[in-house]
Parts: sequence; C-alpha cells; structure tokens
Amino acid sequence: MGGAVAVAGTAVLAREELGRLWWRLPGVERKRVEGELDNKGAEWTAASPSNWRRADRPGDFPIDRVVIHVTQGSYASALKVFKDPSHGAAAHYVVRKDGHIAQMVRELDVAFHAGNRDMNERSVGIEHEGFVDRPQDFTAEMYEASARLTADICHRYAIPVDRQHIIGHVEVPGTDHTDPGKHWDWPRYLRLVRAARTKLG
Repeated sequence: MGGAVAVAGTAVLAREELGRLWWRLPGVERKRVEGELDNKGAEWTAASPSNWRRADRPGDFPIDRVVIHVTQGSYASALKVFKDPSHGAAAHYVVRKDGHIAQMVRELDVAFHAGNRDMNERSVGIEHEGFVDRPQDFTAEMYEASARLTADICHRYAIPVDRQHIIGHVEVPGTDHTDPGKHWDWPRYLRLVRAARTKLG
C-alpha cells in the first residue's frame, strides 16, 4: 500500500512538472520581443541569461509575491553585476534614487533574486539603489516610483496589497540577507502602493 501511494504521488508530481514544461515543446513557446517591457514606465536593460531562467509565468508558476531588495551599492553597479554571467543573480527591476526604473528580466521568467527556488518561481524581485544603513538613500521619488511599479504588478496578477504578499528579502525563508533593513518605511510604502493600486481600478 505504501509503495502504491508513493508511486501515485510521484505520478502526480510528474504531471505537474510536465504541465509546467509544455511550453518548451517545439512550436509552443510564447513569442518574445527583445526589449519588451512589462511595466511601461521602465527602461529595458537586459540581465545576463545566466542570472535567470526561462519560464512562462503565470502559466507554469503563479505569481503571488513581490520581494523588496536593496542593492547595497549604486544603481550602475547593480546593473553591471546583473549583466555579469558569473554573478548568478538578478532581479526583475532596479529602482534608482530619482525614481528611474530599469527592467532586467521579463516577469514571465524566473529571476534568481531571492536565494530560494520556490520564492524565485512565485515572485517578482525589485531592487532599490542604496544601502540598508543609510535612510537618506530611500528618497520620495524612489518610494513613489517603486510603489507605482508594485501596484501595477499586484493589479496584473491579482496580488493582495499587504505584508504577507509584499515582503522584504530578509523575510524569504532560508535567506541570510537583511535588506531592505530597518530604515525601509513599510507603512509609508504600503500606503503609496494602495493609493496607486486604487487608481488602476
């Protein structure tokens, strides 16, 4: 009986995996346009293909989280390392202090940003220029632009605007990161996201 249950469980897992991989069959893959944006306010700057995995989200993996990061460096340095194939990580977006946004990975693909496979598969990662111990790095322009971006993501994937679904990198299971840190103003940020989300209808 135990063996039969194990076989049945394996078959279910195999079907789920096949369901996620159907789009890789010849002639099935979704058409892609180089430089296409998911958020119209962003600028396309491609991350190295070594730092993300091709997917077809939300068809193969549902998107139900936004993960907030801080770069621990400049906007330029974040773009540079995410373009480096030896780095092994990239976020979908990077937000500069003046509110400018770069999109580096398509949302349908899995960016290696959270240090946790399950979270990578289910989330969109947003990096913010600056350092966790410098509250002055988190400007009004940055908060506002990031909040509009997060609201747009939540709108498109029906993600609730709350702290269970919009989380910090520090809250990802198994992570050793501390960002966005104690100076990230979560009440302010969630207020801005909710206001922007309301405007989207």
